[in-house]
Amino acid sequence: MIIKKFFWIFAAGIILLIIYLPGYTKIQELRDRNKDLLEKNKKLKVENALLENELKRLETNQVYREKILREKMGVVRKGEIPIKILPEK
Repeated sequence: MIIKKFFWIFAAGIILLIIYLPGYTKIQELRDRNKDLLEKNKKLKVENALLENELKRLETNQVYREKILREKMGVVRKGEIPIKILPEK
């Protein structure tokens, strides 16, 4: 008699485990994905703030703008002759 009760309790536990385990694992996956997305969101907010600061600096600081134009874009003033120095192999 006790063995039958134990068997039915055990069987009910297995059935409940089969029913709820996939849902539980899906919830865990979604929590992990949510955590990853929140971290990515924080990183993007920081990057966005840095880019906004860079934009403001480019809009307001003429010397900095000229420096960036010369270094990154290769812009020269009228009358200047650009010279490219190639590294030796």
